[in-house]
Amino acid sequence: MFEPKICKSHLDNSAENVQNFRIMPTLSQKSLVPVLLVSACMLRGLASAGEPAEVSLAGDWKVTVSANVAFDISLPDMVTVTSEKYGNLLDFNPKGPSWKKGLTLQGVRAEECSVKGALDPTSLVIKETADNTSLTYEKGKDYEADLEWGSVGRMPEGRIKAGQPVFISYKYAKMRIDSIFLSANGKITLKRGEPHTSVPAIPPLASGEKCLANIFISGPIKALSSDNLFPILEPSYPEQPRQSPSIAEKILPKTIKKLQSGEPLKILAWGDSVTTYQRWQKMFVERLKTKFPKANITLVTEAWGGRNTGTYLAEPPGSIHNYKEKVLDQKPDLIVSEFVNDAGLNEKQVEERYGRLLNDFQTIGAEWIILTPHYVRPDWMGLKSQKNIDDDPRPYVKGLRLFSQKYNIALADASLRYGRLWRQGIPYLTLMENNINHPNVFGHSLFADSLITLFP
Repeated sequence: MFEPKICKSHLDNSAENVQNFRIMPTLSQKSLVPVLLVSACMLRGLASAGEPAEVSLAGDWKVTVSANVAFDISLPDMVTVTSEKYGNLLDFNPKGPSWKKGLTLQGVRAEECSVKGALDPTSLVIKETADNTSLTYEKGKDYEADLEWGSVGRMPEGRIKAGQPVFISYKYAKMRIDSIFLSANGKITLKRGEPHTSVPAIPPLASGEKCLANIFISGPIKALSSDNLFPILEPSYPEQPRQSPSIAEKILPKTIKKLQSGEPLKILAWGDSVTTYQRWQKMFVERLKTKFPKANITLVTEAWGGRNTGTYLAEPPGSIHNYKEKVLDQKPDLIVSEFVNDAGLNEKQVEERYGRLLNDFQTIGAEWIILTPHYVRPDWMGLKSQKNIDDDPRPYVKGLRLFSQKYNIALADASLRYGRLWRQGIPYLTLMENNINHPNVFGHSLFADSLITLFP
């Protein structure tokens, strides 16, 4: 089973090959700061197994490690964009999504969305031409903008005509994760991470190194706070001892029998936009094949971005995403459902909605695994930080756990893994390619981790 190695670049979102999703970017020599050699006595506490380093603030941009070593942390990486040409400034729609009220500035774009808070709100300037002396348009008169999300649009009554090119200048900050390492011979090093708009990678470990802490530079902040300090409290997710018999052997007997015998097994991955990436389900199937060499698995994916189980149930016959035709009529042996877009449901609604699904699945003889959802933007979950978040606050997740216990349904609890990432030094939002709710490859591997632990 895959164990995340802390401080390796598992946050990299560029790897699409599910067989090789831990990509190690080359760290430039410029990213290394001077190394400090500390006495063996001072390092005794740091090097002992299970002893996390004490990392604290010693100034706006200074941190100390176990009160012995201090490091100056580089300020946020600001990028200046001058006269970026946009051929057509869309009309500003104040009722649209925050990142899509007009067009999204290229510098703050994250997948199909944008990075909240990355734009310097005082820096936005829109001109008629790239010439510094050209007409400068006025906010509130010629254009409007959501400065928090970097979304800009023209005002129909203003001086910017439909289809007219404009030239936009602005500043924005990239995110960065710096790491404090301890080498086998007692050297403590601060390595500067590579800046990225939304998914900054953690610097890779060298041979014999141990990561003590990560420092998250979360955009254009004025100073570090305790929320930016991520000491390594756990080297990996604390897996529970495997049950014997396993959950799958007790709850998914048909699936286990086919996996062991080599009989054809049809698995349906059913979900929303997260499932459209076809990452977690492929990882899961590959792990099943490793565990069960005789496995003869057919994987089918039915996914619909931006939708939920209620949307599927409401689709009429003949629709491209009709529930009966695209889910039930597939006659799968095993259904694995992922619906972060169901997170608006409360416990009672989970009981009603998922009770109907359970009845339908039992009617067609399909077994079922429910995936709990990953964490999404902290403000969307009512969280104030990306730390101290072990317990998922969403009623939907509580409802899924209660429902699975009540009806003896297999539950792959990915939410638990996301809730402990901060203990591994990982700000979980840096796994979201769109800065909201689309996990990168490593984020998808957490789903596969939670699924495979159900099996013997």
